Amino acid sequence: MASTKFPEADGRDLSEYKEKLKTDGWCAIPDVLSPEKAKAALDRLWKAAEESRKRGNDTYLPHLDPNESNVRVFFLMELDEIFRDLISHPTAVSMAQSLLGEDFLISNFTANIARPGSGSMGLHSDLSLQCPDPWVKPWGLNVIWCLTDATHANGSTLYIPHSYRWTTRADIPTNAESLLVPFEAKAGSIICMEGRIWHTSGQNVTQDQDRALLFGAYNAPFLRGQVNWAAGLSEKTKEGLSEKMRDWLGVDARANTGRVKGVNKVY
Repeated sequence: MASTKFPEADGRDLSEYKEKLKTDGWCAIPDVLSPEKAKAALDRLWKAAEESRKRGNDTYLPHLDPNESNVRVFFLMELDEIFRDLISHPTAVSMAQSLLGEDFLISNFTANIARPGSGSMGLHSDLSLQCPDPWVKPWGLNVIWCLTDATHANGSTLYIPHSYRWTTRADIPTNAESLLVPFEAKAGSIICMEGRIWHTSGQNVTQDQDRALLFGAYNAPFLRGQVNWAAGLSEKTKEGLSEKMRDWLGVDARANTGRVKGVNKVY
């Protein structure tokens, strides 16, 4: 099998993307993966979905999605090394550090494949699922990996521009869903969306296009992650993690102790 390792850095200047992320709450970075790498990741995602079902984890969750055309895969890092490589990709890490500071925790990493006929889930922000309001700081980042083209027609994520300014649920307007617009990007791109942006999955109204996205969630080091990786990863997988990955995942006994020191350097 061809190597799926990613370069330590591609030499790209990310400053314009980091500025847009801070100004608009999101940015799209093209060509983070080559077409070949994106295709390899997609092929292995489908295998991971099959393996997940074999392990007793259904890929259709009725409380999230209206029908089985949304295929969800959880515990990606346990299922294939390629996802451990992606969550620690230097571009994703650099973007996370620019928003969250030098130290962060990896909160979650999941996949959502929208097949033709898939519908939307509920409107939400990631931060609203992790902590009570008021949401006054960008304490979370979602890095969305586009393994296929993401378009309005095939179910790309829908978001509400500037909704990161809403600090409580009382700020959400009654017509919020009418304000949704799609993120659109080519396969191999990443979309960085800060945790206060309100969004939902789109509807895939095409006849024959799958839309495959990975969602890598990072959060500030004082927030408990959405997944308890110490329990969610096998001992075999944990043994193969680098010291840095063990730190980001909080799998050691100290968890996030000592991570917040009063001033967390932001790049």
